[in-house]
Amino acid sequence: MPAPLELPADLSARPLVMSDARAVFEVMAAQEAHDTGEVAIEEADILGDWGRPSYDVSAGTVGVLDGERLVAYAELMGADRGDAAVHPDYRGRGIGTALAGWMQAKARAAGSEVIGMPVPRGSAGDRLLSALGYHVRWESWALRLPADAQIPPRDLPSGYTLREATPADHEACWTVIEDAFLEWSERDRMPLADWLATVVGRPGFEPWNLRVVTDPTGEVVGATQVFLSGEERAREGYVNKVATRRDQRGRGIAQAMLVDAFATARAHGAVGAGLDTDSRTGALSLYEKVGMVVSSTWVNRAIRV
Repeated sequence: MPAPLELPADLSARPLVMSDARAVFEVMAAQEAHDTGEVAIEEADILGDWGRPSYDVSAGTVGVLDGERLVAYAELMGADRGDAAVHPDYRGRGIGTALAGWMQAKARAAGSEVIGMPVPRGSAGDRLLSALGYHVRWESWALRLPADAQIPPRDLPSGYTLREATPADHEACWTVIEDAFLEWSERDRMPLADWLATVVGRPGFEPWNLRVVTDPTGEVVGATQVFLSGEERAREGYVNKVATRRDQRGRGIAQAMLVDAFATARAHGAVGAGLDTDSRTGALSLYEKVGMVVSSTWVNRAIRV
């Protein structure tokens, strides 16, 4: 740790390990349920992120414990990106402030000039970070497709094909998705091995979770990652990534991929669909065009370190 955490005397702190993923999920889920009324995070998300070959879990995380129980956590996920959660039962004890200080010190030690994290707008975390001097970098939205929504099919351009990705397509998918997201995201390109760990290495991955659009020559020009999330009786098809190669946009490919992702998820048991987007992408109207509605609003708050 860059510096000891100033915690109440009855609490302790330590770096986390992979086996702590379930406990971190439970803290994050409790916080999300309290702040937004829904739980979006899954243990598989944490395991996929922590499974990146370039990521050292113990070096990048800290957990706060009450005896053996994990009650809060924080991590530095990238040069300027972090995340943290405090169980609602433990709020008001200075834990969030201590974790913010830890994250700032960790980012500073890594050579970063700024560190930020997402929080639901108006939540306790949002108010705390605002009071600590964090500014809003961007706004983001969780969107849902109502269970009874009927989406008209979207046709691909003539000669284009939409199908499951094969292992031979994985590098092309990585290229299309990373190229698209790096147009507006200020970060380094994710290494292919890290990307594979978060997609095909995500626990529960099945071939239908990664889908591609190919042009008449067979080249991959679009890619979608979709998987099931949520409770068994209310499974949701979550679209984690959707991207179209820049020179292929404006032809309805993204809308066709979204409709396909929703239909494929329903065929595998989903009763609804969801995704997240933010103000940097300019894609909110695309999702609203296919019938999605905003279910919660988040802000990414950051501070110079």
